[in-house]
Amino acid sequence: MPDRADPISAMPPGDSSADSSVAFSADSLGHSSIDPDPAPASGSAAQAAFLVCGLGSLGQHCVINLKTFGVPVYGVNDAQPEQWETAQVPDLIDHLVIGDCRSSEVLERAGVHHCRAVLLVTQDERVNLEAALTARVLNPQVQLVMRSGQQNLNDLMEQQLDHFVAFEPTQLAAPAFALEALGDTLLGYFTLEGHRFQVVRQRLEAGHPWCRHRPLHELNSRQRRLLSHHRPQAGDEKVSPAQVSPSALFYGWQPHDLLQPGDEVVCLDCDSPPVQAASPMAREDQGRLARRGQKRGQGQGDGPAIHQGAQWTALRDRLVRWWQGGETPNPIRQVAMLCGGTVAGLCLLGTALLDANAPAEMSRFEAFLLTFITLFGGYGDVYETLAEFDHPRLLQSFGVVLTVAGAAFVGVLYALLTEKLLSLRFEFMERRPPVPERDHVVVIWLGRVGRQVISLLQDLKQPVVGIMPQMVDTDLLPTIPLLTGDIATALERANLGTAKSVVAVSDDEIQNLELGLMAHRLNPHCRAIIRTYDQRFTNRVAQIFPFTQAICASAISAEAFAGAAFGEDVIALFRLHHQTVLVTQYTIEAHDTLNELLLSDIAYGYGVVPVWHQRPNHTGQVMPSEDTVLYPGDRLVVLASIQGLRRIEQRQLAPKVWAVEVEAALTADAGFDGASEIARITGLNLGTARQFMAQIPGTIPQPLYHHQALRLVRHLRRVRVQARVVSF
Repeated sequence: MPDRADPISAMPPGDSSADSSVAFSADSLGHSSIDPDPAPASGSAAQAAFLVCGLGSLGQHCVINLKTFGVPVYGVNDAQPEQWETAQVPDLIDHLVIGDCRSSEVLERAGVHHCRAVLLVTQDERVNLEAALTARVLNPQVQLVMRSGQQNLNDLMEQQLDHFVAFEPTQLAAPAFALEALGDTLLGYFTLEGHRFQVVRQRLEAGHPWCRHRPLHELNSRQRRLLSHHRPQAGDEKVSPAQVSPSALFYGWQPHDLLQPGDEVVCLDCDSPPVQAASPMAREDQGRLARRGQKRGQGQGDGPAIHQGAQWTALRDRLVRWWQGGETPNPIRQVAMLCGGTVAGLCLLGTALLDANAPAEMSRFEAFLLTFITLFGGYGDVYETLAEFDHPRLLQSFGVVLTVAGAAFVGVLYALLTEKLLSLRFEFMERRPPVPERDHVVVIWLGRVGRQVISLLQDLKQPVVGIMPQMVDTDLLPTIPLLTGDIATALERANLGTAKSVVAVSDDEIQNLELGLMAHRLNPHCRAIIRTYDQRFTNRVAQIFPFTQAICASAISAEAFAGAAFGEDVIALFRLHHQTVLVTQYTIEAHDTLNELLLSDIAYGYGVVPVWHQRPNHTGQVMPSEDTVLYPGDRLVVLASIQGLRRIEQRQLAPKVWAVEVEAALTADAGFDGASEIARITGLNLGTARQFMAQIPGTIPQPLYHHQALRLVRHLRRVRVQARVVSF
């Protein structure tokens, strides 16, 4: 992870050699004047710029999010953008170049030589790839963030290139659609090292075991973290959230507040990975096989008569099962077997008769061929030959019987075979399960996003139905009910009246709105989630149709692209209180803004939630202790908003404005134990902590965050030391 404390000095874009590109300044867009070829900022405060190639919806949202970090942002687009996501976007672009981003000259004019990262987010994946390779040639150290849906190619590129990451916006946004469809309970879902994490919202009812018995801080455990707490009509707080954490999402709750009926809590829960052992069913099967082997060994000493009787019984049972074709009788199978047996019998009988009456020079095989030809309609071909046999009239009459019987039975066999083939075809086409009766999710349009939404819902064991206007490949999601044809008719057949939600994710946001409104008309109680592409359109839909959940995929995924531009490893994302939370992984380096900090300082100072910590060559820890100190090589995964990532990038730790006043030690050992607790929670040197405890009463000479100070007081009281939290 790059050093986030030392900004890189920015250099001006390349020279203005003539080419097909055109540089635009902000005044040409009707805004304040900015030099199209800006000079580098003087002094060490200059910052490296970030270049965004492709100013569509995703690119403009990337510009907006990058600007929250306070860095220069340059842009390249093949034409003057016709539509801006917000009116402020042109003002946010410090330098705009019109041209082909695959061109070396265009990238040089855009200043790629002095950029820290290049975001390649055009809608053409080939253009993104070519531009990425060109940018890497011009600046071998630049961070490349590419938009691409070729997962295999992305993995290969990441293995071969340093400072390279590729995302597909639909893959980042699909979980938001899936989770929104589940309602207000499950807000987030991701996996990490075999552990499954779920962000769950819960409203406490009267009689809940947590109500009036547990303070908020007790909800935190080795498998759970409290993210937010809301109490309807709560009174004025004694401590403002700004004094607790810089984050508006996390830690805005008071640890000692008792939970009350009606309270709403959002927690991150972690399920332990499954134990690699045989399941109870497998163990039962193993025991059954062992007992069966013991019985088989015990029976080896029995007499041969018993053994032969068992063989005949087993053979008879197999014949019966073969005749029935399974546990239940199959009439079609039985008729087919009867017809086949009759034809074979007639063929053998005819061969025997012809062989008995044939001339001496005719072999038995020739007799079989004559019988076979007669049986399958070739009586006219063998009629003259039969006159040479003994008893020719009898054999010619028997040939007529063979012809009639063969025509009848072979016709039956052909009919049964045709019926079987047709039934297999229809069974193959209609092998999908039936439409659920209630509490299911209806996904309209099974494009890339729709298929990913369905896959996520299936992982979460949710009943789902897919709808497409035309027939699709039978191998496409074969384990779900799939309806095709007119969508209005399909919605009625999808049991929409009892459905939980409808997700419309076609490539046309107007069509998605129409489908959402249609679903709401048929069932006003189901949730309507629609996919949009324009943030202004999204805002208008949310204002006018509050019953819909309009999600702009570009706005959600752009935050991950912006975070990756700073070298962050974004694992997943989800929505919490209308904000995007990024699950971000850090590998600590020597000059990092996280190095040698307590996790409590990182959590409350930067406003993030640590959920995973791992030392080099050690097993990782879920929900690590706040007393853990980070060192180079450590791996840390946190929940953070885009503002949290910005604070980490710029080392903007919130000020510590609280302290702990120690009044007295109640026992002889309390002073020793109290010093250990102070050193562990505050990070003070153990000798300094013991020296302080020898001089109490007094205030610990170390400022703390509010949650950190309250936790220290709780631990001091456990070791019989009286203390309280005071303003520093």
